Amino acid sequence: MSGSHGHAPWASGPGEILRHGLELLRIDSDRNRRLAIISVDNSVELMMKTFLGLPKRINGLSITRKDYDECSESFPRLLDALEKHAADKLIGIDLGSVEWYHRLRNQLYHEGNGLTVERDKVTVYSELAKVLFKNLFGFEIADPADPSLSAGAASNRLGEFLERWIALEKMLTARADTIQAPETGRKMTPLDLMRRLFQVGQLSIEEMKTLDLLRELRNEAVHTGDLSGLEDDGIAELKKLHATLERRWASGSSQVKRN
Repeated sequence: MSGSHGHAPWASGPGEILRHGLELLRIDSDRNRRLAIISVDNSVELMMKTFLGLPKRINGLSITRKDYDECSESFPRLLDALEKHAADKLIGIDLGSVEWYHRLRNQLYHEGNGLTVERDKVTVYSELAKVLFKNLFGFEIADPADPSLSAGAASNRLGEFLERWIALEKMLTARADTIQAPETGRKMTPLDLMRRLFQVGQLSIEEMKTLDLLRELRNEAVHTGDLSGLEDDGIAELKKLHATLERRWASGSSQVKRN
């Protein structure tokens, strides 16, 4: 599904701003990249404010008006509130990365036209924003990106890789939930999930290594904006591993053979 109209009227504001940022990337220039990252960042901030401010009947959250007013005062506080009240909406989202891109945007915004931003960085932030939009509002934003652009293929690869990584992370989370995990009082990271499943014999050492490589690939793309590592075989590897684990766990055969 795409587009915001007719799905959730409260999502139309953040959706329009995000689409505007994506639209700016169709014609590549220093100016357009700067304006695009500012639009994408504005949309992320508005998404969080909008979602956290929805009635409890819609978002299922118990946030007092005082808490909401306080968290609305700054971008980092909105991130904290989202992590505290809606951690399940953050699968596939690294809040540290979002905050880093927000700081980059602030630097560009406050220090004027002398600075530029690499296209890859704007592409990565826009892909993270699209994932967050879908997680919060339940549908995908219509992307006006022109596939004929030189960065179009890289953007599409990152989008597909993130989508498949999120599906895998959801499956790992669901699987780990069936195991009695030590109570740490904090959300388990993807690395925690992988280690836990490996410890109880549900992932082989080879699968653990593959997952670790894929996780590093994802982190490198998201943290540095370097999309060069996201070749098609990385996506194929991710697909293959997801299918293998899905088959094994669906069949009820959870344990792997240890040599």
